[in-house]
Amino acid sequence: VQLQASGGGLVQAGGFPRLTCAASGRTISRNNMAWFRQAPGREREFVAAIKWSGSSTYYADSVKGRFTISRDNVKNTMYLQINSLKPEDTAVYYCAAKTSITYYNNLDTNLDAYDAWGQGTLVTVSS
Repeated sequence: VQLQASGGGLVQAGGFPRLTCAASGRTISRNNMAWFRQAPGREREFVAAIKWSGSSTYYADSVKGRFTISRDNVKNTMYLQINSLKPEDTAVYYCAAKTSITYYNNLDTNLDAYDAWGQGTLVTVSS
């Protein structure tokens, strides 16, 4: 499966961009997915994860209440709606899929749990 992240750019603080992760090659409707981000000079960190069915989500404390992860399995696409953007949200955002296991009930926050990655989309927050 190939993942393509998009939707980043230069956004003012307080803005509300929506990131998109489009999957191709095969369906990802049976696989859990997640968003990670990597700020300049920092390690890649977990942002949010969503179950294959879309029925369960999990967020990092730093984004809880501001970010919303969702998916459309018919379109083979995942989304990250960002609200109340802050300067510290500046980062490259990566989407990932756990393709090794289907219909998995647990949501992983460890990046090693995901085996398919998109190329990343840069979100730069201007104050």
